[in-house]
Amino acid sequence: MGADTGPPGAGSGRRGELDVLRGLVVVGLVFFHSALVFSPDDDFYVKDATTTDAVTVLAGFGVVWAMPMLFLLAGLGARHSVRRRGPARFARERLLRLGVPLVVGTVVLCPLPQWLRLRAADPAYDEPYPTFWGRFLSVRPDPADFPFVLEGEHFETGHLWFVVLLLAFCLLLAPFATALTGRADRAAEAVRRRPALLLLPALPLAAVNALLGMEEDYAGWNRWAYLLFFAYGFLLADDERVRVPTRRAAVRAGVAGVVLFAGTAPGFVAGDDPFTAWTPAALATRALFGAAGWCWVLAILGLLDRRPRFRRGMPPFLAYPAVAALPLYVLHQPVVVAYAYGVVGWSAPAGVKYAVIVAASLVTVVLLYELGVRRWAVTRWLFGMRPAPRATARPKDGPPTPSAP
Repeated sequence: MGADTGPPGAGSGRRGELDVLRGLVVVGLVFFHSALVFSPDDDFYVKDATTTDAVTVLAGFGVVWAMPMLFLLAGLGARHSVRRRGPARFARERLLRLGVPLVVGTVVLCPLPQWLRLRAADPAYDEPYPTFWGRFLSVRPDPADFPFVLEGEHFETGHLWFVVLLLAFCLLLAPFATALTGRADRAAEAVRRRPALLLLPALPLAAVNALLGMEEDYAGWNRWAYLLFFAYGFLLADDERVRVPTRRAAVRAGVAGVVLFAGTAPGFVAGDDPFTAWTPAALATRALFGAAGWCWVLAILGLLDRRPRFRRGMPPFLAYPAVAALPLYVLHQPVVVAYAYGVVGWSAPAGVKYAVIVAASLVTVVLLYELGVRRWAVTRWLFGMRPAPRATARPKDGPPTPSAP
């Protein structure tokens, strides 16, 4: 891609390390959701008879930073998109690239996990899938739960909550994008002069999580905390005046993140419900979690930005999940649930079941993407991908020329 011509301090071009990170987080969700089958706490669609608290502990190390990072990277991408297209075209583009796969995924993919949940919970449940599909789509408005504005007895957006929130954040951003860009320049200059300001976002994140409560359905964070990560990505993440102190502070931020995250352990293990309780211990736990999340994200951004090979370009073997991130995300959870439904009844160790669910899900999701999404213009559009690059034909003597349409 060509260099982006932005204002002084703005990042130039695509950052390979962030494309890699986005793709790896999405692939990691296959491992994460497969593990929830064996978690004693999470209300996953299908549960194995054998569960272990180790899953809850290990999942926490991913929950504290992974989805916040996706929202921050989306905010960074929004900054570049607004700069290229302007706010109005940005809003239309996001409405198509996120709204279309959201509708397709909700109508076509999300009913299956809910149907399998009912079958797993009650062996006598024998409702045909087409009948359940009709009941799943029986919805009514629920504006009080914005941006999740539809409700039904069985309806849910499932794992597509990420797409719902991201689309809402993009549409909320568009009217204010021009004004925020000016503020971003002043904020970046302030960080350049006082690098300690990099830690300031931890405070509103701690306050949002503590006062509004954590939401288990959205990977443990309050939905509006994700808006803050998105806003930080839009305002600051790709400005060189911010990237330099981020690289320098990466190790210290990482240490602080580990210490803060360790401080949440008593509240999650032995306290009142840390997600919603109003006791001092629960409030402190949620606040520490919010601050830890910012430190983890800051540390990961800084450490990756220290790797010059990523700044020269993305390693070829990592390009695949980076390009396919949105379709893989939309496809992955129904596949995981379907395999889990078939595997949990086996008389095999939990580790073997987990390995089978992960391996089968990864292979299936990649095949669905390769054979059902990537190769066809209409399915690329349905899953939020840009049109495939036009093939080039190289004459015998001369430079490549575009092939005929």
